[in-house]
Amino acid sequence: MPDDMKPIYQVNEYTPDPAVVFDRKVAATYVRYARMMVARGYVQSSLGGMAVRVPHPDHADGICYAKPQGISLEEMEEDDLVITDIPYGRVLHGDRATTVGHQMNREILRLRPDVNCVIHLHHDETIAFLAAGHEEIRSTSLTFSYLMQKPARYLPAHLNVEEDVGPIKTFIQDTNCIIMRRHGFTVLGRTVSEAYHRTNVLVSEVKRNVIVEMLSAVKGTTPEYLSTEDMEWMFKRGDAVVYPTLIRKESH
Repeated sequence: MPDDMKPIYQVNEYTPDPAVVFDRKVAATYVRYARMMVARGYVQSSLGGMAVRVPHPDHADGICYAKPQGISLEEMEEDDLVITDIPYGRVLHGDRATTVGHQMNREILRLRPDVNCVIHLHHDETIAFLAAGHEEIRSTSLTFSYLMQKPARYLPAHLNVEEDVGPIKTFIQDTNCIIMRRHGFTVLGRTVSEAYHRTNVLVSEVKRNVIVEMLSAVKGTTPEYLSTEDMEWMFKRGDAVVYPTLIRKESH
C-alpha cells in the first residue's frame, strides 16, 4: 500500500485486534517485576512504568504490554495491563489509555529491535544527586559497566523525550540507559530480567556515589572512580562475564 494511502492512527486509539491474545504468563511476569521494584522503594506515584515487547506474527515490531495511566506499578494487577502496537500506540487489548511516557517506550522499542523491555522510573536519589550539582554518575564498581554494556546518556532538564520523541533516534543506539535531569532514568534490556538488573545496578551506583562523595568530603580525600577507558573495556566484555550462556545461545 502506498504511504499516502496508509491509515493514520492516533495514540491510544481503541483498535481491538482479535488476533492479539492476552498472555497471562507475560502479564504475571510484568506484575512480578513491578512488585520487586516497588519492594526496593523505586516507585512513589502513578508516574513511571515498564513496557514489555512480545513477538507477534501480524505485527512486525511485535506488541507491547504496558501500564495504563492513572495507576502505579505498586497497584498493578494483571488485568490492568493494556496491549498496544509499537509504531502507533493503538490499544489492541484493553480499553484504557496509556501514559504519555509510553510514546518514549514505543519509540525506543521501534528503534532498538534488540531491546524487549524498557523501565522508566522517577528515582529519588538519582534526581537529588544531579540536582545537587553533580554532572554525572561516576562508576565506583566493576558491576555497573559489565551489566550496562554501554555508556549512560544524559539529557538536559529542558529536554523531555516522553513528550517529544524526535531526539531519541540521535542517541539510542549508543546507550542502554537514559538519565533525565529533574526527571529520573530509563533503562533498556533484552529481557525483563536484564532491564531489572540494569535498573538495580544503576540505583546501586547512585547510592555508592552519594556515599563516596560524603565520606571523601569528611576525610578530605579525592573519590576514586573508574576511568572512561576502563569502563569501555568492560562494556565490550559484559556478556562474557555476566551472560556467558547468552553468548553460547546466540552463536548457534
